[in-house]
Amino acid sequence: MHDTFKAYVIEKHEDGRSQSSSWREMRSLDLMEGDVTVRVRSTTMNYKDALAVTGKSPVVRRFPMIPGIDFAGEVIASASPDFAAGDQVILNGWGVGETHMGGYSEIARVRSDWLLHKPDGLSCTQCMAIGTAGYTAALCVLRLQEHGSTPDEGPVLVTGASGGVGSFAIALLSALGFDVIASTGKMSEEAYLKGLGAGTIVDRAELSEKGRPLGKERFAAAVDSVGGQTLANVLASVKYGGIAAACGLAQSYNLPATVMPFILRNVTLAGVDSVMASKDQRKAAWQLLTDHLDLDHLASISRKISREEIEDAASAMLDGKLRGRVVIDMS
Repeated sequence: MHDTFKAYVIEKHEDGRSQSSSWREMRSLDLMEGDVTVRVRSTTMNYKDALAVTGKSPVVRRFPMIPGIDFAGEVIASASPDFAAGDQVILNGWGVGETHMGGYSEIARVRSDWLLHKPDGLSCTQCMAIGTAGYTAALCVLRLQEHGSTPDEGPVLVTGASGGVGSFAIALLSALGFDVIASTGKMSEEAYLKGLGAGTIVDRAELSEKGRPLGKERFAAAVDSVGGQTLANVLASVKYGGIAAACGLAQSYNLPATVMPFILRNVTLAGVDSVMASKDQRKAAWQLLTDHLDLDHLASISRKISREEIEDAASAMLDGKLRGRVVIDMS
């Protein structure tokens, strides 16, 4: 193992408010504790990564920090019986890139219980094209299935449809036979969303403004990555006994809703957390992706960039100019 390697490091300035970041030479001694060391081949750009890189939100809670909440690569050293040198592994979440140095680095050292063996049939690049966004979408779909949602109950709404989570949710739900309604603020993406399997496209304006506490029953279920007024309106429009899986707050962390959908229509609001999900949940989500994700869809959802383009990609993501997923080549 080489003692030095390149990593993208965020430093906090002495004023305690501003930060700077750059690619720099690191040593293995600079990494944090962990029983497995990985040569990172691919990572990705998530919304949380974009916030960390730009400093627009206090995502990073320890400095210096290497961002990157996902990565895929090969084990180069292991003190764990579960992994050996040469094993290909993936990681999503667990506070990596926030409190533990992450994937924007040629080398990462982490705890073995944070890692999964790379799913068969997917490359490192494909796993990162899926990344936390696809894995989170799969967790949401699993919540719908656990609730008993089936295609014959009616359409499923996906909000934030042109984003990473939304794109994968559409692709998975469509592959499972659901009639998908996609809500987006980018109506120019209609062809893209229908190509993923959405049957109907609606403008997000239909759901983003203040609505009635209880509306017309329109959706048997929903996957929401937006939060705020949109989620409140979604809940008000879910059919009796239906479910909304909520995993994001792109619009707001507030929920200006009433209890009426819950007590009059028996609606379930299911929270979905991807960061601390159990290993069993993670395995189930990746198995769902392996079994049902069309790799042609994956190619249309994602694109690859070099590591030198990280800052531009972060700014573009926060400006709403990125569609789908970005894979960062670390080789």
